[in-house]
Amino acid sequence: MAGFLIKRLLQAIFVIIAITLLVSFAIRLTGDPALMMFQGGGSMTEDDLARIRTALGTDQPFFVQYFTFLKGLLTLDFGRSFTGGTPVSQLIANALPATLLLAFISMVVSIALSIPLGIKAATARGKTADQIIRVLSLLGLSFPNFWLALMMVLLFSITLGWLPPSGMVGISSYVMPAVTMGVILTATNVRLVRTAMLETLQSQYIMVARAKGLSESKVLYKHALRNCAIPLITYFGIQFGGLLGGIVVIERVFNWPGLGTLAFDAVGARDYPVLQGVITVLALFIVGVNLLVDIAYGLIDPRIRTESRPWPPRSHAVRVSTASNSSSEPRSPSSSALPCFSPMCSSPAAPKRST
Repeated sequence: MAGFLIKRLLQAIFVIIAITLLVSFAIRLTGDPALMMFQGGGSMTEDDLARIRTALGTDQPFFVQYFTFLKGLLTLDFGRSFTGGTPVSQLIANALPATLLLAFISMVVSIALSIPLGIKAATARGKTADQIIRVLSLLGLSFPNFWLALMMVLLFSITLGWLPPSGMVGISSYVMPAVTMGVILTATNVRLVRTAMLETLQSQYIMVARAKGLSESKVLYKHALRNCAIPLITYFGIQFGGLLGGIVVIERVFNWPGLGTLAFDAVGARDYPVLQGVITVLALFIVGVNLLVDIAYGLIDPRIRTESRPWPPRSHAVRVSTASNSSSEPRSPSSSALPCFSPMCSSPAAPKRST
C-alpha cells in the first residue's frame, strides 16, 4: 500500500508542475497588466510603464517569475493582487469555503438521487418505471445549467418569493445553486448507475445470493452495488473535480462569492497572481480528490493495491526451486510442491502424445 501511495503522489506532483507551468505561460499571452491598469487614465510614457512593470515584477524573465511563484507555493504565498494589493492567499481563503461547500452539497444531492433511481431503473428494465427515469434523465441532460438556473430564479425568487435570488445570505441561499448543479449531475449519474447495475445483476454471485434467500435490498445494496462501485467512484471523483472547475457559470448567475467569480474577475483585469493562485488551488483539490479515489479503490477492492505483486511469491518460488534441486530422483506429480488438478496427475505412467 505504501508503494501504491508513493507512486500516486509522484504522479500528482508532476501534474501540478505541468498545470502551473502551462497556466503561467498562457495567461501572459493575454496582454500587459501595466497597460490594463492605466487604460483610459491619460497619457503615459515608456518610463512610466517600465516603473509599473518593475513594481509588479513582470519585467523579469518568465522562468524567474515562475520559480518565484513555485517558491511561494511551498509557503502558500501566492503574491499580491495587481489591482488592490491584497494578498492572493487571503482572497482565496475568503472564496474557497463557498465554492467547496456548494460543490459538496451539489454532489451529495446528485448521489442521493442518482443511486436509488439508477437501481430502480436497472431492476425494472424495460418497464414503465425504467422508461420514465430514462426520459427524465434525458431531459436533464438537455437543459443547459445556466438556463435552468435562470428559470429557478424566475420561479422561486421573482414569482413565488420563496428563496433569495442571489448572494450567500443563509442556508436558503444554497438551495437553488445546489439543486441546479445536482439536477444536471443526476441526469448523467442515473444512466451510469443503471448501466453498471445491469451488468452486475447478471453475475452468478447475485443469483446465488438470491437463491440463499437474502432480501432484495441486501442483494442490491450490499452485494451488487459494492461490486459495481469501482466505475461509480471513478466517475464521481472525476465529476467532483470537474464541478470545482466548471462552477463558474452558476456562481456568476447567482452572484456566488466563490473561486469562479474570483477567477472571472481576475481574467478581465489581467491579474496574473490571482488567476495563477486560483487555478493552482483548484488543481490541487482536483488532484487530491483523484488521489482519494485511488485510495478508495484499494479499500474497496484489495486486488488493486496488490496487482503488481508477482505470483507465486519470490520466497515460495525459491523454496520450490531448492526442493527440486536437492533431489536427484524424479518426483511424481503427487509429491510436487504445487498442487496439480489435472486428470493426468493421477496416472504417472500416462503415455506421451505423439506429435
